Amino acid sequence: MYRFLLTPRWWGINVFVLLAIPFCVFMGSWQLSRFEGRVHDSRAATEQAASDKKEAARPLATMLPVDKATSGRRVSVHGQYGKQLLVPGRQLDDRSGFYVLTLLRTDSGKALPVVRGWLPGTADAAKAPAPPTGEVTVTGALQASETPGDNGVSATGGLPAGQTAAISSASLVNLVPYQLYDAWITLDQGDSGMKAVPATVPQGTGLDLKAFQNLGYTGEWFVFAGFVVFMWFRLLRREAEAVRDAALGLVPQEEAAPAPVSAP
Repeated sequence: MYRFLLTPRWWGINVFVLLAIPFCVFMGSWQLSRFEGRVHDSRAATEQAASDKKEAARPLATMLPVDKATSGRRVSVHGQYGKQLLVPGRQLDDRSGFYVLTLLRTDSGKALPVVRGWLPGTADAAKAPAPPTGEVTVTGALQASETPGDNGVSATGGLPAGQTAAISSASLVNLVPYQLYDAWITLDQGDSGMKAVPATVPQGTGLDLKAFQNLGYTGEWFVFAGFVVFMWFRLLRREAEAVRDAALGLVPQEEAAPAPVSAP
């Protein structure tokens, strides 16, 4: 009954199934490993953030460039405050407000963006406290440059003078007259009565939308594998029933074609 499996048509179907199932299982397993990796990174980042609050601050130069291992670590920087900017549209404790960002000019000749704190309401330079004068040493959590459009960072341009949408060297290079570090810090304690801005986990380590997309893709690939198996069995059953019905003479006869008319 199953000799039809040796026909060229079924050879093609069988080869497709034998290739499709392992491919779907492989892709599903790969997406699952991506999700598990993000879960592990999220746990590690949370544990690191908790330990970073207790460890001694380190010199900035020893923690650059910023990566998953150094993001959120406490650093200490010495210098003088310079130009001040506002970062509008930032949420904190479910309230809308803005960051007060001040450039710290260091002995290296470069300036480091420092988020001195957060204030509620619309960004207004009159509300922002002036930075301390003279030599200062600041301590805060090291952060990587932001990318517009990610993690709630606005990609809107055309802001008023003295404001920036993203805290990054690429965004600030045309706004300040300093060479810049490709990093920034948020102070452990808000300056001049402002609220401290908590450090964020490194990009790609949190349980964000991309992480759950990986989990969704995992389910899709395994469903595809099951669908291939289901369709193969369905085709096999239908073909076997057709062969059995033909053997028992149960195949309905096709309508007879009209007999040709003979010439007189």
